[in-house]
Amino acid sequence: MAVTSRGPGLEHTSGPAPGRLMQIGEAAERVGLSIRTIRHYEEAGLIVPSARSEGGFRLYTEPDLDRLAVVKRMKPLGFTLDEMRDLLDVLDALHTATATDRRELLDRLGTFHTAAVTRVGALRDQLAMAEGFAGTLRDKLDQHGGPTA
Repeated sequence: MAVTSRGPGLEHTSGPAPGRLMQIGEAAERVGLSIRTIRHYEEAGLIVPSARSEGGFRLYTEPDLDRLAVVKRMKPLGFTLDEMRDLLDVLDALHTATATDRRELLDRLGTFHTAAVTRVGALRDQLAMAEGFAGTLRDKLDQHGGPTA
C-alpha cells in the first residue's frame, strides 16, 4: 500500500510501533473517540493523519493517537479549540527547540499546567456539590421509606 506521510507528532508512550499505520476506525476505538469527533478535530487543525492510503483513507500512527489523547483530556476541562491547538504546537516545538526557545515554550507549558490544575479544582468543587445533593436526596428517601436503589 502506498502512503504519503507528514512530519513527527508527539512522542508515544505505549502500544505498537509508532510507524504502524491504522485506519480511522481503529484509531477511534483505541483512543475512545468517535470517528466523527476525530474528523472534526482534523477539520479544526488539531490532528493531521500521518498518511493516506492510495484510496484516500486516513492513516494514523501511535504519535497521532497520543495527540488525540491530549485533546480528549483537555476537552472536559473546557479548553477551546484554539487553546488545544496552542498547547499541541508547544508540545510539538519542544522536541526541536533551541535552548532560548525552550525557556519560552516551558513557560507557555507552565501556563497550561496552571490552567489545567485550576479547572480540575473547579470540577472537584462541582463534584462535591453534586455528591452533597445526591446525599441529601438519599437522606430524604431514607426518611420517607423510599426505594433503596
